[in-house]
Amino acid sequence: MRKTPFRAFHHAVRSEHQSPRPEPRSNSGDNSGPDPATASADRGARLAVTVFPVLVLAAGAAGLLSPASFSGWAPSVPYLLGVVMFCMGLTMTPPDFKSVLQRPWAVALGLAAQYVVMPSLGWLVAHALGLSPQLAAGLVLVGCAPGGTASNVVTYLARGDVALSVSVTSVSTVLSPLVTPPLALLLAGEFLPVDAGSMVTDILKTVLLPVLAGLAVRLLAARWVTRALGALPWLSVAAIGAIVAVVVAGSADAIKSAAALVFLAVVLHNGLGLLLGYGIGRVFGLGVPACRALTFEVGMQNSGLAASLATAHFSPAAALPAAVFSVWHNVSGALAAAWLSRRTD
Repeated sequence: MRKTPFRAFHHAVRSEHQSPRPEPRSNSGDNSGPDPATASADRGARLAVTVFPVLVLAAGAAGLLSPASFSGWAPSVPYLLGVVMFCMGLTMTPPDFKSVLQRPWAVALGLAAQYVVMPSLGWLVAHALGLSPQLAAGLVLVGCAPGGTASNVVTYLARGDVALSVSVTSVSTVLSPLVTPPLALLLAGEFLPVDAGSMVTDILKTVLLPVLAGLAVRLLAARWVTRALGALPWLSVAAIGAIVAVVVAGSADAIKSAAALVFLAVVLHNGLGLLLGYGIGRVFGLGVPACRALTFEVGMQNSGLAASLATAHFSPAAALPAAVFSVWHNVSGALAAAWLSRRTD
């Protein structure tokens, strides 16, 4: 879902990964071999990318096999998302926004691509596959959500521009109360009624306020928060897993009847987003590391927010695309990062 669980790994490698495409160390003399801190952070990031979708998939299976166990949890979804966003705020620091001032053009391009490409693709895929109104609205809502922070560590693994990735994720999250509801009203409103005003309030309560609270705690108690950074990804994973279990439990019947179609819709939505993100960067003359950052900023979404909004404003069935997206975009992102990391262009 949110991709937030991986943000701490970016901060763990920040000091060792200033260049988006670090040069390998010499194999001669005392400097042979990879830097231990970088290697450790890289192993941690790869572990998270591997384990996260597995845990979320297990949570989804639990919701599908025993829906009654989670049927009463629906009201807790916004609070679980608030936990995820608070963890995101705890891992933020003022330097995360430094790139906005240093390269406003690149950040603005990433934001425009994020909020134009994915909502449009969600609408097009929903029409192309003839999705039901509930599923169509849910898929569009995924596209209207801001970027998610799993894109930050996947960008790192792909040897992309991590600073740009973090900046676009952070700014898109802060802007989401102003951007996501109007986009949902414009595009998802074709399929189901959308109360944009209520959606703004929900995003403020479940996204922006927890993020700002986490950032404030980080600024006031940096030493204590730094000691806890290692646990934050797994706390976020637990919260996201619980959200997926609740969403799947609430739409178990819809999954049984439309699982293949929803999976196809999510794969198309995510895959086209990854391709167009990279292509937009190339068309506008960004360097290869920045293009790789846009690849994942565009193609990977805050599906946790989409699931929460779909459950609150539409139905559990409308949250199904977000639940599937939460697993798939981490799998596809990891595969794309592995492929890009071996390329020189």
